[in-house]
Amino acid sequence: MAERLRRGGTADVRAALLDARARTLAWAEACAAALGPAMDVPRGEHLNPPLWELGHLAWFQEWWVARNPQRDRGERADPDAPRPLPSLPGADGWYDSSRVAHGTRWSLPLPGLEATRAWLGETLARTLDSLDALPAGPGEEALYFFRLVALHEAMHAEAAGYMARSLGFEVLPAGRSAPQAASAASLSDGTLRVAAQEFLLGTCGPGFAFDNERAAHPVRLAAFAIDAAPVSWARFSAFADADGYADARWWSAAGWAWCRWAGRRLPTEAEWECAALTAPGFFWGRVWEWTASDFQPYAGFRPHPYRDYSAPWFGPDRRVLRGACDATSPWLAHPRYRNFFAPGRTDIFAGFRSCAGGPRVLAL
Repeated sequence: MAERLRRGGTADVRAALLDARARTLAWAEACAAALGPAMDVPRGEHLNPPLWELGHLAWFQEWWVARNPQRDRGERADPDAPRPLPSLPGADGWYDSSRVAHGTRWSLPLPGLEATRAWLGETLARTLDSLDALPAGPGEEALYFFRLVALHEAMHAEAAGYMARSLGFEVLPAGRSAPQAASAASLSDGTLRVAAQEFLLGTCGPGFAFDNERAAHPVRLAAFAIDAAPVSWARFSAFADADGYADARWWSAAGWAWCRWAGRRLPTEAEWECAALTAPGFFWGRVWEWTASDFQPYAGFRPHPYRDYSAPWFGPDRRVLRGACDATSPWLAHPRYRNFFAPGRTDIFAGFRSCAGGPRVLAL
C-alpha cells in the first residue's frame, strides 16, 4: 500500500487520507475512554497532550494544503510564502510545532474535544475537495502535499500508540501493518546470505519520497549474513539467563550488548535495505529495527518544504531504524523509509536483527 500512495493517483491518495483519519479518530476515542474527555496526560519529554495532537493534525493539513499558495509546486514550494489566516482563530499560536515550545503545550487555551473533532472534519473536507478538484492525471508536484499530510497523520497515530502503551492502555489498530510482516511461525533463527554487490541506496525517480531518502546513490556492499527475522525473545532471553545484564564485558558506550555477547553486530541501514529488497525470506514489519547507522543526510541532500522533518535531527545522537511495527499504517510501511530515534528511547515499538560479526569482541 505504501507504494500505491507514493506512486498512485488521486484515488490512492484519497484512500490514504481517509484511512489516516480513521486511525486518528480511533485513538482519540480510546484516549477519551481511558483518560476522560479532557484527555489529560502528564508532562513528559516524549508525550504531547492528546487535544494538542488532534488540533496539530488539522492545523498541519490546512497549513500545507488549503493555506499553501504554492501547493502545486510540490517539493519546490517556498515554505515561507505568505499564507491566509487559519480557519480556526488562534490556531497558528497553538499548533505550529516549529514555533510552539513543547513544554507550553499543556497550558495552552485549546478548544475542547468536540470542537477539535469538528475542526478536523472541516479541514479534511476542504482537503478532499481540493484533491477532487485536481485535473485528471495530476503530476507528482500536484499530489506531493496531499501525500505528505496523509503520511504525517499516520505517523502521529502510531506515536499515539507509543503514548498509550506508556500510560497503560492500548490504541493499536487491528491487523498487521506491513505486507511482509512475519507470522509467529516465521520468527525463526534462520540466516540469509547476501552476495557482495553494488546497491542503489535511497529513492530515485518519480513518486513521493521523504527528503532524507532522496539523492539515491550506489554503495558497494561486501557479502554478509543477516537474520531472516528480528531477534526473538527466545534468542534474547539466553543473554539474560547468562547474566548478560550484569556482565560488564558486554557493555559499551554504544550499547547493543546482546550483539557483543552473541558475536554478532547490527546491520547498517544499507545492508538492511539491500536485504529487504533483494533477499527472499527477509521478514519485516512487526517491530522497527535499529541499525548501526547514524541518521545522516545522503550526499546531495536537499530539504523539502517541511524543513523540520529531517534536517534538525541529523547527527550522531539519532540512529536509523528500518521496517515498521504493528502500529504502523500500511500506507507508511516502505523498505526505503528511514525512521530515526535516539538510542535511549524505550517507548517505541522496536527491536533489532543481527548480522554475522566474525569472532566475539571479547572472550568468554
